[in-house]
Amino acid sequence: MTDKVDTRHRSKIYDSMVKSPNRAMLRATGMTDKDFDSPIVGVISTWAENTPCNIHLHDFGKLAKEGIKDQGAWPVQYGTITVADGIAMGTPGMRFSLTSRDIIADSIEAAMGGHNVDAFVAIGGCDKNMPGSLIAIANMDIPAIFAYGGTIAPGNLDGKDIDLVSVFEGIGKWNHGDLTAEEVRRIECNACPGPGGCGGMYTANTMATAIEVLGMSLPGSSSHPAESQDKKEDIIEAGRAVVRMLKMGLKPSDILTREAFEDAITVTMALGGSTNATLHLLAIAHAANVELTLDDFNVIQERVPHLADLKPSGQYVFQDLYNVGGVPAVMKYLLANGFLHGDRITCTGKTVAENLAGFADLTPGQKVIMPLENPKRADGPLIILHGNLAPDGAVAKVSGVKVRRHVGPAKVFDSEEAAIDAVLADEVVDGDVVVVRYVGPKGGPGMPEMLSLSSIIVGKGQGDKVALLTDGRFSGGTYGLVVGHIAPEAQDGGPIAYLRTGDTVTVDQDTKEISMAVSEEELAKRREETTIPPLYSRGVLGKYAHMVSSAAKGAVTDFWKPEETGKK
Repeated sequence: MTDKVDTRHRSKIYDSMVKSPNRAMLRATGMTDKDFDSPIVGVISTWAENTPCNIHLHDFGKLAKEGIKDQGAWPVQYGTITVADGIAMGTPGMRFSLTSRDIIADSIEAAMGGHNVDAFVAIGGCDKNMPGSLIAIANMDIPAIFAYGGTIAPGNLDGKDIDLVSVFEGIGKWNHGDLTAEEVRRIECNACPGPGGCGGMYTANTMATAIEVLGMSLPGSSSHPAESQDKKEDIIEAGRAVVRMLKMGLKPSDILTREAFEDAITVTMALGGSTNATLHLLAIAHAANVELTLDDFNVIQERVPHLADLKPSGQYVFQDLYNVGGVPAVMKYLLANGFLHGDRITCTGKTVAENLAGFADLTPGQKVIMPLENPKRADGPLIILHGNLAPDGAVAKVSGVKVRRHVGPAKVFDSEEAAIDAVLADEVVDGDVVVVRYVGPKGGPGMPEMLSLSSIIVGKGQGDKVALLTDGRFSGGTYGLVVGHIAPEAQDGGPIAYLRTGDTVTVDQDTKEISMAVSEEELAKRREETTIPPLYSRGVLGKYAHMVSSAAKGAVTDFWKPEETGKK
Protein backbone atom coordinates (compact mmCIF):
# COMPACT_ATOMS: atom_id res chain seq x y z
CA MET A 1 0.00 0.00 0.00
CA THR A 2 1.21 3.52 -0.72
CA ASP A 3 0.92 6.66 1.38
CA LYS A 4 -0.48 8.55 -1.61
CA VAL A 5 -3.73 6.62 -1.98
CA ASP A 6 -6.07 5.70 0.85
CA THR A 7 -7.01 2.15 -0.13
CA ARG A 8 -9.46 2.00 2.77
CA HIS A 9 -11.18 5.20 1.72
CA ARG A 10 -14.60 3.79 2.67
CA SER A 11 -14.08 0.80 4.96
CA LYS A 12 -12.01 2.82 7.43
CA ILE A 13 -15.33 4.07 8.77
CA TYR A 14 -15.40 0.85 10.82
CA ASP A 15 -12.17 1.70 12.70
CA SER A 16 -13.51 3.90 15.47
CA MET A 17 -14.54 2.74 18.94
CA VAL A 18 -18.18 3.51 18.30
CA LYS A 19 -18.18 1.08 15.35
CA SER A 20 -17.42 -1.89 17.63
CA PRO A 21 -20.92 -3.37 17.00
CA ASN A 22 -20.31 -3.17 13.23
CA ARG A 23 -17.01 -5.00 13.62
CA ALA A 24 -18.70 -7.66 15.75
CA MET A 25 -20.93 -8.49 12.79
CA LEU A 26 -17.95 -8.59 10.44
CA ARG A 27 -16.02 -10.89 12.78
CA ALA A 28 -18.86 -13.39 12.48
CA THR A 29 -18.10 -13.59 8.74
CA GLY A 30 -14.48 -14.55 9.39
CA MET A 31 -12.66 -11.23 9.65
CA THR A 32 -9.88 -10.90 12.24
CA ASP A 33 -7.88 -7.97 13.61
CA LYS A 34 -5.40 -8.34 10.74
CA ASP A 35 -8.16 -8.29 8.13
CA PHE A 36 -9.54 -4.98 9.39
CA ASP A 37 -6.32 -3.36 8.15
CA SER A 38 -7.06 -4.50 4.58
CA PRO A 39 -9.33 -2.89 1.99
CA ILE A 40 -12.73 -4.54 1.63
CA VAL A 41 -13.47 -5.47 -1.98
CA GLY A 42 -16.89 -6.66 -3.09
CA VAL A 43 -17.55 -9.36 -5.67
CA ILE A 44 -21.12 -9.25 -6.94
CA SER A 45 -22.51 -11.55 -9.60
CA THR A 46 -25.80 -12.20 -11.33
CA TRP A 47 -25.53 -15.95 -10.69
CA ALA A 48 -28.72 -17.95 -11.23
CA GLU A 49 -29.51 -21.58 -11.97
CA ASN A 50 -32.22 -20.90 -14.54
CA THR A 51 -30.06 -19.89 -17.49
CA PRO A 52 -26.81 -20.99 -19.18
CA CYS A 53 -25.74 -17.35 -19.32
CA ASN A 54 -25.38 -17.20 -15.53
CA ILE A 55 -25.29 -20.72 -14.12
CA HIS A 56 -21.49 -20.69 -13.69
CA LEU A 57 -21.07 -17.22 -12.23
CA HIS A 58 -21.06 -18.16 -8.54
CA ASP A 59 -17.94 -20.22 -9.15
CA PHE A 60 -16.45 -17.32 -11.09
CA GLY A 61 -17.07 -15.12 -8.06
CA LYS A 62 -14.90 -17.47 -6.02
CA LEU A 63 -12.15 -17.14 -8.62
CA ALA A 64 -12.33 -13.34 -8.44
CA LYS A 65 -11.96 -13.61 -4.66
CA GLU A 66 -8.70 -15.52 -5.17
CA GLY A 67 -7.31 -12.64 -7.20
CA ILE A 68 -8.39 -10.10 -4.59
CA LYS A 69 -6.71 -12.09 -1.82
CA ASP A 70 -3.54 -12.30 -3.92
CA GLN A 71 -3.32 -8.52 -3.73
CA GLY A 72 -3.80 -8.33 0.04
CA ALA A 73 -7.44 -7.20 0.17
CA TRP A 74 -10.44 -8.80 1.92
CA PRO A 75 -13.03 -10.10 -0.61
CA VAL A 76 -16.75 -10.32 0.13
CA GLN A 77 -19.11 -12.07 -2.29
CA TYR A 78 -22.65 -10.88 -3.02
CA GLY A 79 -25.42 -11.81 -5.42
CA THR A 80 -27.98 -9.83 -7.39
CA ILE A 81 -30.74 -10.72 -9.85
CA THR A 82 -30.91 -11.60 -13.51
CA VAL A 83 -33.69 -12.07 -16.03
CA ALA A 84 -32.90 -14.56 -18.80
CA ASP A 85 -34.09 -13.01 -22.04
CA GLY A 86 -34.15 -16.30 -23.92
CA ILE A 87 -36.49 -17.79 -21.33
CA ALA A 88 -38.66 -14.68 -20.92
CA MET A 89 -38.89 -14.09 -24.69
CA GLY A 90 -42.40 -14.08 -26.11
CA THR A 91 -44.00 -14.25 -22.65
CA PRO A 92 -45.27 -11.62 -20.17
CA GLY A 93 -41.95 -12.15 -18.38
CA MET A 94 -40.17 -10.20 -21.12
CA ARG A 95 -41.51 -6.99 -19.58
CA PHE A 96 -39.09 -7.57 -16.70
CA SER A 97 -35.97 -7.81 -18.88
CA LEU A 98 -35.05 -4.16 -19.42
CA THR A 99 -36.57 -3.38 -16.03
CA SER A 100 -33.97 -5.73 -14.54
CA ARG A 101 -31.13 -3.58 -15.92
CA ASP A 102 -31.99 -0.78 -13.55
CA ILE A 103 -32.79 -3.14 -10.67
CA ILE A 104 -29.34 -4.68 -11.12
CA ALA A 105 -27.74 -1.23 -11.15
CA ASP A 106 -29.64 -0.10 -8.07
CA SER A 107 -29.04 -3.32 -6.16
CA ILE A 108 -25.29 -3.26 -6.82
CA GLU A 109 -25.11 0.35 -5.70
CA ALA A 110 -27.18 -0.45 -2.61
CA ALA A 111 -25.11 -3.50 -1.63
CA MET A 112 -21.71 -1.92 -2.29
CA GLY A 113 -22.73 1.43 -0.84
CA GLY A 114 -24.52 -0.06 2.14
CA HIS A 115 -21.44 -2.02 3.18
CA ASN A 116 -18.83 0.65 2.47
CA VAL A 117 -16.67 -1.48 0.20
CA ASP A 118 -13.54 0.19 -1.14
CA ALA A 119 -13.77 -1.38 -4.60
CA PHE A 120 -15.67 -4.15 -6.35
CA VAL A 121 -15.80 -6.61 -9.23
CA ALA A 122 -19.17 -7.07 -10.99
CA ILE A 123 -19.65 -10.35 -12.86
CA GLY A 124 -22.45 -10.79 -15.40
CA GLY A 125 -23.54 -13.09 -18.20
CA CYS A 126 -26.94 -12.19 -19.70
CA ASP A 127 -27.86 -9.11 -21.71
CA LYS A 128 -28.96 -6.63 -19.03
CA ASN A 129 -26.28 -7.73 -16.55
CA MET A 130 -23.60 -5.79 -18.40
CA PRO A 131 -25.21 -2.34 -18.66
CA GLY A 132 -26.76 -2.74 -15.21
CA SER A 133 -23.31 -3.34 -13.74
CA LEU A 134 -21.77 -0.43 -15.65
CA ILE A 135 -24.50 1.98 -14.58
CA ALA A 136 -23.76 1.07 -10.96
CA ILE A 137 -20.01 1.36 -11.52
CA ALA A 138 -20.43 4.81 -13.07
CA ASN A 139 -22.82 6.03 -10.39
CA MET A 140 -20.61 4.87 -7.50
CA ASP A 141 -17.33 6.01 -9.08
CA ILE A 142 -15.10 3.89 -6.86
CA PRO A 143 -12.48 1.49 -8.27
CA ALA A 144 -14.40 -1.27 -10.05
CA ILE A 145 -14.09 -3.72 -12.92
CA PHE A 146 -16.65 -5.68 -14.89
CA ALA A 147 -15.95 -9.35 -15.68
CA TYR A 148 -17.99 -11.15 -18.35
CA GLY A 149 -19.01 -14.77 -17.84
CA GLY A 150 -18.08 -15.55 -21.43
CA THR A 151 -19.80 -16.71 -24.59
CA ILE A 152 -21.45 -20.11 -24.96
CA ALA A 153 -19.97 -22.68 -27.34
CA PRO A 154 -22.03 -23.25 -30.50
CA GLY A 155 -24.36 -26.20 -30.59
CA ASN A 156 -23.90 -28.79 -33.31
CA LEU A 157 -26.47 -30.66 -35.34
CA ASP A 158 -25.56 -32.88 -38.26
CA GLY A 159 -22.14 -31.24 -38.48
CA LYS A 160 -23.47 -27.66 -38.55
CA ASP A 161 -23.14 -24.98 -35.86
CA ILE A 162 -26.47 -23.90 -34.39
CA ASP A 163 -27.53 -21.66 -31.52
CA LEU A 164 -30.60 -20.38 -29.69
CA VAL A 165 -31.70 -18.21 -32.61
CA SER A 166 -31.76 -21.37 -34.75
CA VAL A 167 -34.58 -22.60 -32.51
CA PHE A 168 -36.56 -19.35 -32.76
CA GLU A 169 -36.26 -19.38 -36.55
CA GLY A 170 -37.16 -23.06 -36.57
CA ILE A 171 -40.66 -22.13 -35.40
CA GLY A 172 -41.18 -20.00 -38.51
CA LYS A 173 -39.82 -22.78 -40.73
CA TRP A 174 -42.14 -25.28 -39.03
CA ASN A 175 -45.12 -22.97 -39.58
CA HIS A 176 -44.10 -22.55 -43.21
CA GLY A 177 -43.89 -26.31 -43.67
CA ASP A 178 -40.11 -26.42 -44.10
CA LEU A 179 -39.42 -28.35 -40.86
CA THR A 180 -41.30 -31.05 -38.99
CA ALA A 181 -41.99 -30.81 -35.26
CA GLU A 182 -39.38 -33.52 -34.65
CA GLU A 183 -36.76 -31.57 -36.61
CA VAL A 184 -37.46 -28.49 -34.50
CA ARG A 185 -37.12 -30.62 -31.38
CA ARG A 186 -33.70 -31.85 -32.53
CA ILE A 187 -32.59 -28.24 -32.96
CA GLU A 188 -33.99 -27.42 -29.51
CA CYS A 189 -32.09 -30.27 -27.87
CA ASN A 190 -28.74 -29.38 -29.43
CA ALA A 191 -28.70 -25.57 -29.56
CA CYS A 192 -27.29 -24.75 -26.11
CA PRO A 193 -24.50 -27.18 -25.07
CA GLY A 194 -23.36 -25.55 -21.82
CA PRO A 195 -22.78 -22.33 -19.89
CA GLY A 196 -22.25 -18.92 -21.44
CA GLY A 197 -24.01 -15.97 -23.03
CA CYS A 198 -25.82 -16.43 -26.36
CA GLY A 199 -23.16 -17.11 -28.94
CA GLY A 200 -23.53 -14.72 -31.88
CA MET A 201 -22.93 -10.97 -31.98
CA TYR A 202 -26.07 -10.68 -29.92
CA THR A 203 -26.66 -8.29 -27.03
CA ALA A 204 -24.58 -10.06 -24.36
CA ASN A 205 -21.47 -10.29 -26.54
CA THR A 206 -22.11 -6.80 -27.94
CA MET A 207 -22.19 -5.24 -24.50
CA ALA A 208 -19.29 -7.31 -23.15
CA THR A 209 -17.25 -6.09 -26.11
CA ALA A 210 -18.37 -2.49 -25.63
CA ILE A 211 -17.34 -2.61 -21.97
CA GLU A 212 -13.90 -3.96 -22.89
CA VAL A 213 -13.53 -1.16 -25.44
CA LEU A 214 -14.67 1.41 -22.87
CA GLY A 215 -11.78 0.21 -20.72
CA MET A 216 -13.87 -1.15 -17.84
CA SER A 217 -12.98 -4.83 -18.30
CA LEU A 218 -9.64 -6.50 -18.93
CA PRO A 219 -8.21 -6.58 -22.46
CA GLY A 220 -9.22 -9.76 -24.25
CA SER A 221 -11.74 -10.84 -21.65
CA SER A 222 -14.94 -10.21 -23.62
CA SER A 223 -14.15 -12.81 -26.28
CA HIS A 224 -12.92 -15.58 -23.96
CA PRO A 225 -15.43 -18.48 -24.13
CA ALA A 226 -17.20 -19.34 -20.88
CA GLU A 227 -15.62 -22.78 -20.57
CA SER A 228 -12.08 -21.80 -21.59
CA GLN A 229 -9.03 -21.67 -19.34
CA ASP A 230 -8.49 -18.11 -20.57
CA LYS A 231 -11.85 -17.16 -19.05
CA LYS A 232 -11.01 -18.62 -15.64
CA GLU A 233 -7.70 -16.78 -15.67
CA ASP A 234 -9.22 -13.45 -16.67
CA ILE A 235 -11.75 -13.71 -13.81
CA ILE A 236 -8.92 -14.25 -11.30
CA GLU A 237 -6.99 -11.41 -12.90
CA ALA A 238 -10.03 -9.12 -12.60
CA GLY A 239 -9.79 -9.58 -8.83
CA ARG A 240 -6.12 -8.66 -8.87
CA ALA A 241 -6.66 -5.75 -11.24
CA VAL A 242 -9.38 -4.06 -9.20
CA VAL A 243 -7.08 -3.96 -6.16
CA ARG A 244 -4.37 -2.46 -8.35
CA MET A 245 -6.91 0.16 -9.45
CA LEU A 246 -7.56 0.86 -5.79
CA LYS A 247 -3.85 1.28 -5.08
CA MET A 248 -3.51 3.63 -8.06
CA GLY A 249 -6.57 5.63 -7.08
CA LEU A 250 -7.98 4.96 -10.56
CA LYS A 251 -11.74 5.55 -10.80
CA PRO A 252 -14.38 4.86 -13.46
CA SER A 253 -14.71 8.59 -14.12
CA ASP A 254 -11.06 8.59 -15.24
CA ILE A 255 -11.89 5.90 -17.81
CA LEU A 256 -15.46 6.58 -18.97
CA THR A 257 -14.71 9.59 -21.16
CA ARG A 258 -16.39 10.89 -24.28
CA GLU A 259 -13.60 9.29 -26.34
CA ALA A 260 -14.21 5.93 -24.66
CA PHE A 261 -17.87 5.97 -25.72
CA GLU A 262 -16.93 6.96 -29.27
CA ASP A 263 -14.61 3.95 -29.43
CA ALA A 264 -17.28 1.63 -28.02
CA ILE A 265 -19.72 2.75 -30.72
CA THR A 266 -17.00 2.36 -33.36
CA VAL A 267 -16.26 -1.26 -32.47
CA THR A 268 -19.98 -2.02 -32.15
CA MET A 269 -20.47 -0.77 -35.72
CA ALA A 270 -17.48 -2.70 -37.06
CA LEU A 271 -18.65 -5.95 -35.46
CA GLY A 272 -22.34 -5.50 -36.34
CA GLY A 273 -23.56 -5.37 -32.76
CA SER A 274 -27.04 -5.31 -31.31
CA THR A 275 -29.49 -2.40 -31.55
CA ASN A 276 -29.62 -2.59 -27.76
CA ALA A 277 -26.14 -1.04 -27.69
CA THR A 278 -27.72 2.33 -28.44
CA LEU A 279 -30.04 2.08 -25.46
CA HIS A 280 -27.40 0.80 -23.04
CA LEU A 281 -24.52 3.07 -24.04
CA LEU A 282 -26.82 6.09 -23.68
CA ALA A 283 -27.76 4.88 -20.19
CA ILE A 284 -24.16 4.23 -19.13
CA ALA A 285 -23.07 7.62 -20.49
CA HIS A 286 -25.89 9.25 -18.54
CA ALA A 287 -24.65 7.62 -15.33
CA ALA A 288 -21.09 8.70 -16.16
CA ASN A 289 -22.14 12.32 -16.85
CA VAL A 290 -20.91 12.04 -20.44
CA GLU A 291 -22.94 13.83 -23.10
CA LEU A 292 -24.06 11.25 -25.67
CA THR A 293 -27.05 11.32 -28.03
CA LEU A 294 -28.54 9.20 -30.79
CA ASP A 295 -27.07 11.63 -33.31
CA ASP A 296 -23.58 10.58 -32.21
CA PHE A 297 -24.34 7.05 -33.38
CA ASN A 298 -25.16 8.28 -36.88
CA VAL A 299 -21.98 10.37 -37.08
CA ILE A 300 -19.88 7.30 -36.29
CA GLN A 301 -22.05 4.99 -38.43
CA GLU A 302 -21.26 7.05 -41.52
CA ARG A 303 -17.49 6.61 -41.19
CA VAL A 304 -17.07 3.09 -39.75
CA PRO A 305 -17.53 0.06 -42.03
CA HIS A 306 -19.13 -3.21 -40.97
CA LEU A 307 -16.37 -5.83 -41.01
CA ALA A 308 -17.55 -8.89 -39.05
CA ASP A 309 -19.24 -11.90 -40.63
CA LEU A 310 -20.90 -12.80 -37.33
CA LYS A 311 -24.36 -14.10 -36.56
CA PRO A 312 -27.21 -13.20 -36.66
CA SER A 313 -26.73 -11.96 -40.23
CA GLY A 314 -23.36 -13.65 -40.85
CA GLN A 315 -21.85 -17.12 -40.69
CA TYR A 316 -19.74 -17.20 -37.54
CA VAL A 317 -20.26 -17.21 -33.77
CA PHE A 318 -18.32 -15.23 -31.19
CA GLN A 319 -16.11 -18.18 -30.29
CA ASP A 320 -14.86 -18.10 -33.89
CA LEU A 321 -13.73 -14.51 -33.32
CA TYR A 322 -11.82 -15.67 -30.23
CA ASN A 323 -10.09 -18.29 -32.35
CA VAL A 324 -8.71 -15.67 -34.78
CA GLY A 325 -7.50 -13.13 -32.22
CA GLY A 326 -10.58 -11.90 -30.38
CA VAL A 327 -11.67 -8.35 -29.67
CA PRO A 328 -8.08 -7.08 -29.06
CA ALA A 329 -7.05 -8.09 -32.59
CA VAL A 330 -10.04 -6.20 -34.02
CA MET A 331 -9.24 -3.16 -31.89
CA LYS A 332 -5.58 -3.32 -32.93
CA TYR A 333 -6.62 -3.35 -36.59
CA LEU A 334 -8.98 -0.41 -36.12
CA LEU A 335 -6.42 1.54 -34.08
CA ALA A 336 -3.75 1.06 -36.73
CA ASN A 337 -6.16 2.52 -39.29
CA GLY A 338 -7.11 5.58 -37.27
CA PHE A 339 -10.54 4.58 -35.98
CA LEU A 340 -9.81 4.51 -32.22
CA HIS A 341 -8.34 6.79 -29.54
CA GLY A 342 -5.19 4.99 -28.43
CA ASP A 343 -4.12 7.41 -25.71
CA ARG A 344 -7.00 7.08 -23.25
CA ILE A 345 -6.61 5.28 -19.91
CA THR A 346 -8.20 1.92 -19.07
CA CYS A 347 -8.77 -0.20 -15.95
CA THR A 348 -5.26 -1.66 -16.27
CA GLY A 349 -3.76 1.76 -15.64
CA LYS A 350 -2.39 1.63 -19.18
CA THR A 351 -3.66 3.26 -22.35
CA VAL A 352 -5.58 1.46 -25.07
CA ALA A 353 -2.49 1.46 -27.29
CA GLU A 354 -0.29 0.08 -24.50
CA ASN A 355 -2.79 -2.71 -23.79
CA LEU A 356 -3.07 -3.71 -27.44
CA ALA A 357 0.69 -3.78 -28.02
CA GLY A 358 0.85 -7.11 -26.22
CA PHE A 359 -1.73 -8.82 -28.44
CA ALA A 360 -1.30 -10.54 -31.79
CA ASP A 361 -2.87 -9.31 -35.00
CA LEU A 362 -5.81 -11.10 -36.59
CA THR A 363 -4.83 -14.58 -37.75
CA PRO A 364 -3.61 -14.44 -41.37
CA GLY A 365 -6.18 -15.87 -43.75
CA GLN A 366 -9.05 -15.74 -41.25
CA LYS A 367 -12.54 -15.07 -42.63
CA VAL A 368 -14.42 -13.78 -39.58
CA ILE A 369 -13.29 -10.15 -39.98
CA MET A 370 -13.28 -8.69 -43.47
CA PRO A 371 -10.54 -6.25 -44.52
CA LEU A 372 -11.27 -2.54 -44.66
CA GLU A 373 -10.73 -2.72 -48.42
CA ASN A 374 -13.56 -5.23 -48.79
CA PRO A 375 -16.00 -4.72 -45.90
CA LYS A 376 -19.35 -6.41 -45.40
CA ARG A 377 -20.81 -2.94 -45.73
CA ALA A 378 -19.12 0.41 -46.38
CA ASP A 379 -20.74 2.04 -43.36
CA GLY A 380 -22.08 0.84 -40.02
CA PRO A 381 -25.17 -1.40 -39.78
CA LEU A 382 -26.89 0.47 -36.91
CA ILE A 383 -28.79 3.47 -38.25
CA ILE A 384 -30.79 6.12 -36.42
CA LEU A 385 -33.92 7.04 -38.39
CA HIS A 386 -36.06 10.16 -38.06
CA GLY A 387 -39.34 11.30 -39.55
CA ASN A 388 -42.95 12.01 -38.69
CA LEU A 389 -43.38 8.47 -37.34
CA ALA A 390 -40.40 8.84 -34.98
CA PRO A 391 -39.63 12.53 -34.35
CA ASP A 392 -37.20 11.66 -31.54
CA GLY A 393 -35.60 8.82 -33.45
CA ALA A 394 -35.71 5.08 -34.04
CA VAL A 395 -33.02 2.42 -34.44
CA ALA A 396 -32.63 0.10 -37.43
CA LYS A 397 -30.12 -2.71 -37.86
CA VAL A 398 -29.54 -3.25 -41.56
CA SER A 399 -26.73 -5.82 -41.63
CA GLY A 400 -27.65 -8.49 -44.15
CA VAL A 401 -30.62 -6.48 -45.42
CA LYS A 402 -30.60 -5.98 -49.19
CA VAL A 403 -33.71 -3.79 -49.29
CA ARG A 404 -32.65 -0.16 -48.86
CA ARG A 405 -36.14 1.36 -49.11
CA HIS A 406 -39.42 -0.25 -48.14
CA VAL A 407 -42.79 1.38 -48.74
CA GLY A 408 -45.90 -0.54 -47.80
CA PRO A 409 -49.22 -0.65 -45.97
CA ALA A 410 -49.18 -0.82 -42.18
CA LYS A 411 -50.73 -3.67 -40.26
CA VAL A 412 -51.00 -2.36 -36.73
CA PHE A 413 -51.10 -4.43 -33.55
CA ASP A 414 -51.20 -3.39 -29.91
CA SER A 415 -49.31 -6.48 -28.73
CA GLU A 416 -46.66 -8.90 -29.99
CA GLU A 417 -49.02 -11.82 -29.38
CA ALA A 418 -51.61 -10.41 -31.78
CA ALA A 419 -48.94 -9.85 -34.42
CA ILE A 420 -47.58 -13.40 -34.04
CA ASP A 421 -51.09 -14.83 -34.44
CA ALA A 422 -51.53 -12.84 -37.66
CA VAL A 423 -48.17 -13.94 -39.08
CA LEU A 424 -48.79 -17.61 -38.25
CA ALA A 425 -52.24 -17.35 -39.84
CA ASP A 426 -50.66 -16.01 -43.07
CA GLU A 427 -52.48 -12.70 -42.69
CA VAL A 428 -49.21 -10.79 -43.22
CA VAL A 429 -48.16 -10.73 -46.87
CA ASP A 430 -45.04 -9.62 -48.69
CA GLY A 431 -44.77 -5.83 -48.77
CA ASP A 432 -46.58 -5.28 -45.48
CA VAL A 433 -45.24 -3.19 -42.61
CA VAL A 434 -46.04 -4.93 -39.33
CA VAL A 435 -46.28 -2.40 -36.48
CA VAL A 436 -46.32 -3.42 -32.81
CA ARG A 437 -46.99 -0.54 -30.42
CA TYR A 438 -47.71 0.13 -26.74
CA VAL A 439 -44.63 -1.96 -25.95
CA GLY A 440 -42.19 0.87 -25.24
CA PRO A 441 -40.44 1.56 -21.92
CA LYS A 442 -43.64 2.93 -20.36
CA GLY A 443 -46.20 1.10 -22.46
CA GLY A 444 -44.87 -2.44 -22.13
CA PRO A 445 -43.98 -1.62 -19.52
CA GLY A 446 -40.36 -2.62 -19.84
CA MET A 447 -39.89 -2.39 -23.62
CA PRO A 448 -40.00 -6.14 -24.42
CA GLU A 449 -38.00 -7.62 -27.30
CA MET A 450 -39.70 -8.96 -30.42
CA LEU A 451 -37.36 -11.89 -31.21
CA SER A 452 -40.18 -14.43 -31.32
CA LEU A 453 -42.05 -12.36 -33.90
CA SER A 454 -39.03 -11.36 -35.99
CA SER A 455 -37.66 -14.91 -36.05
CA ILE A 456 -40.99 -16.33 -37.23
CA ILE A 457 -41.06 -13.78 -40.06
CA VAL A 458 -37.49 -14.73 -41.06
CA GLY A 459 -38.26 -18.43 -40.71
CA LYS A 460 -41.21 -18.06 -43.07
CA GLY A 461 -38.91 -16.53 -45.69
CA GLN A 462 -40.28 -12.99 -45.33
CA GLY A 463 -37.28 -11.39 -43.63
CA ASP A 464 -36.52 -9.02 -46.50
CA LYS A 465 -40.12 -8.76 -47.74
CA VAL A 466 -41.95 -7.64 -44.59
CA ALA A 467 -40.86 -4.67 -42.47
CA LEU A 468 -41.32 -4.85 -38.70
CA LEU A 469 -41.59 -1.64 -36.68
CA THR A 470 -42.09 -1.18 -32.94
CA ASP A 471 -41.69 1.17 -30.02
CA GLY A 472 -40.33 -1.89 -28.23
CA ARG A 473 -36.95 -3.54 -28.75
CA PHE A 474 -35.32 -6.31 -30.71
CA SER A 475 -33.03 -9.01 -29.46
CA GLY A 476 -29.43 -8.94 -30.59
CA GLY A 477 -30.36 -12.18 -32.35
CA THR A 478 -32.80 -10.35 -34.63
CA TYR A 479 -32.10 -9.60 -38.25
CA GLY A 480 -34.24 -8.64 -41.18
CA LEU A 481 -36.02 -5.41 -42.07
CA VAL A 482 -36.63 -4.25 -38.49
CA VAL A 483 -36.89 -0.87 -36.77
CA GLY A 484 -37.24 -0.50 -33.01
CA HIS A 485 -37.04 2.09 -30.22
CA ILE A 486 -39.53 4.35 -32.03
CA ALA A 487 -39.76 7.53 -29.97
CA PRO A 488 -41.88 9.05 -28.64
CA GLU A 489 -43.56 5.74 -27.85
CA ALA A 490 -47.31 5.18 -28.20
CA GLN A 491 -47.83 5.35 -24.44
CA ASP A 492 -46.39 8.89 -24.48
CA GLY A 493 -48.70 9.92 -27.31
CA GLY A 494 -46.09 9.54 -30.03
CA PRO A 495 -47.27 9.47 -33.66
CA ILE A 496 -47.11 5.66 -33.69
CA ALA A 497 -50.18 5.71 -31.41
CA TYR A 498 -52.23 7.24 -34.24
CA LEU A 499 -51.03 5.04 -37.07
CA ARG A 500 -53.80 2.89 -38.55
CA THR A 501 -53.87 -0.31 -40.57
CA GLY A 502 -53.66 0.60 -44.25
CA ASP A 503 -51.59 3.78 -43.81
CA THR A 504 -48.53 3.86 -46.06
CA VAL A 505 -45.23 3.68 -44.18
CA THR A 506 -41.76 4.40 -45.59
CA VAL A 507 -38.46 3.12 -44.20
CA ASP A 508 -35.36 4.31 -46.08
CA GLN A 509 -31.88 3.47 -44.83
CA ASP A 510 -30.14 5.83 -47.29
CA THR A 511 -32.09 8.94 -46.29
CA LYS A 512 -32.52 7.63 -42.72
CA GLU A 513 -36.24 8.24 -42.96
CA ILE A 514 -39.15 6.64 -41.14
CA SER A 515 -42.44 8.24 -42.07
CA MET A 516 -46.14 7.68 -42.55
CA ALA A 517 -48.28 9.18 -45.29
CA VAL A 518 -50.68 10.88 -42.89
CA SER A 519 -51.26 14.64 -42.96
CA GLU A 520 -50.89 16.84 -39.89
CA GLU A 521 -54.60 17.62 -40.11
CA GLU A 522 -55.50 13.92 -40.07
CA LEU A 523 -53.06 13.28 -37.21
CA ALA A 524 -54.67 16.06 -35.18
CA LYS A 525 -58.08 14.51 -35.78
CA ARG A 526 -56.85 11.07 -34.72
CA ARG A 527 -55.34 12.49 -31.54
CA GLU A 528 -58.77 13.73 -30.58
CA GLU A 529 -60.32 10.34 -31.34
CA THR A 530 -57.69 8.17 -29.60
CA THR A 531 -57.58 7.30 -25.92
CA ILE A 532 -54.15 6.36 -24.59
CA PRO A 533 -54.48 3.56 -22.00
CA PRO A 534 -53.43 4.34 -18.42
CA LEU A 535 -49.94 3.49 -17.20
CA TYR A 536 -49.40 0.17 -15.49
CA SER A 537 -49.70 0.89 -11.78
CA ARG A 538 -48.74 -2.15 -9.69
CA GLY A 539 -45.48 -3.49 -8.33
CA VAL A 540 -42.08 -3.09 -9.88
CA LEU A 541 -43.48 -2.65 -13.40
CA GLY A 542 -45.71 0.14 -12.16
CA LYS A 543 -42.75 1.90 -10.55
CA TYR A 544 -40.75 1.46 -13.73
CA ALA A 545 -43.53 2.77 -16.00
CA HIS A 546 -43.85 5.95 -13.96
CA MET A 547 -40.09 6.62 -13.73
CA VAL A 548 -38.56 5.53 -17.03
CA SER A 549 -37.42 7.97 -19.70
CA SER A 550 -37.80 7.71 -23.46
CA ALA A 551 -35.76 5.11 -25.34
CA ALA A 552 -34.15 8.08 -27.10
CA LYS A 553 -32.61 8.96 -23.73
CA GLY A 554 -31.55 5.40 -22.88
CA ALA A 555 -34.71 4.39 -20.98
CA VAL A 556 -33.10 5.47 -17.71
CA THR A 557 -34.99 5.75 -14.44
CA ASP A 558 -33.21 8.79 -12.96
CA PHE A 559 -33.68 11.35 -15.69
CA TRP A 560 -34.37 14.34 -13.51
CA LYS A 561 -32.41 17.53 -13.95
CA PRO A 562 -29.70 18.32 -11.36
CA GLU A 563 -31.29 21.69 -10.57
CA GLU A 564 -34.46 19.90 -9.49
CA THR A 565 -32.68 18.17 -6.62
CA GLY A 566 -29.58 20.25 -6.04
CA LYS A 567 -27.30 17.31 -6.82
CA LYS A 568 -26.85 14.41 -9.21
